[in-house]
Amino acid sequence: MLYPLKFRTIYKDKLWGGQKIREYLGKDFGDLPNCGETWELSGVQGNVSVVKNGALEGKDLKTIIDEFGAELIGKSIHEKYGSDFPLLIKFIDANDDLSIQVHPDDELAQKRHGSFGKTEMWYVIQADEGSSLISGFNQQTDREKYLEYFNSGRLTDILNREKVKSDDVFFLPAGRVHTIGRGLLIAEIQQTSDITYRIYDFDRVDENGNKRDLHVEEALDAIDYNFYPEYKSAYEDEKNKRVRLVKCPYFTTNKLSLDTTFSIDLSGLDSFKIYVCIEGNGTFRHMHDTIDLNLGDVVLLPAGHQKYDIETSSGITLLESYIEG
Repeated sequence: MLYPLKFRTIYKDKLWGGQKIREYLGKDFGDLPNCGETWELSGVQGNVSVVKNGALEGKDLKTIIDEFGAELIGKSIHEKYGSDFPLLIKFIDANDDLSIQVHPDDELAQKRHGSFGKTEMWYVIQADEGSSLISGFNQQTDREKYLEYFNSGRLTDILNREKVKSDDVFFLPAGRVHTIGRGLLIAEIQQTSDITYRIYDFDRVDENGNKRDLHVEEALDAIDYNFYPEYKSAYEDEKNKRVRLVKCPYFTTNKLSLDTTFSIDLSGLDSFKIYVCIEGNGTFRHMHDTIDLNLGDVVLLPAGHQKYDIETSSGITLLESYIEG
């Protein structure tokens, strides 16, 4: 019988990583010098999440999808993705700027890598004063103009840099040039893909004095050169309501800011549900199953769990994600 699932965190040290994963989220990354990313729910080959609670403890995500199929992830999702879980959930701590990069869409990723593309979203959990990020271009661009600025070392002149504060949301469809700036702690929800084309890395070197590989040519066919008037997602935060942040073919994400018991009824939704706790604490209750959620926790609810309560006495803020047909 399925129940709400938690998974063991996968920790990633990065050249640009910091200490907020431990200091802010309370996650111990052991002897790593820093932690740039945690992978909280992953079906990526070589980084498949392992259950850490209940009767399925020790089994990995692919194994339980093979075992339970549509009962876990939803009928249409299982038909489309098989045992490949379609979303990847991360926390990212940028102690320094990440590289300027872009991700391919499904068509290009399938052609080149036999993989899904990477559309993603960021929710800013915490931002140091003066923090910023890059999302898209600040003017209409094309391949030739991009190369002119890139080859002259002026690429950042045509990129859109945004000042950022806590609770800001950015949707980044595949093809959008971007980077997370230093001082940001972010929850990331994305397609299951680990394909990144690194365009510029600020000439950084690793502990051995080596620069990371760039993918300048590969990026050219992946980039969306269009200018968009808005890159930050607008939303009105409301207590004890489901607030829509992002809806796209790959995922829907809502925000729940709760200070009292909240009843959920997603009858008719043929999808798993993911809850990411970004503030406070509370408890999920589904029939006889209960599971606690604290800051930094991520829980996967099976597709069959459609009616349940979230209880809190001190307040809890959650990101809720699923896939709509």
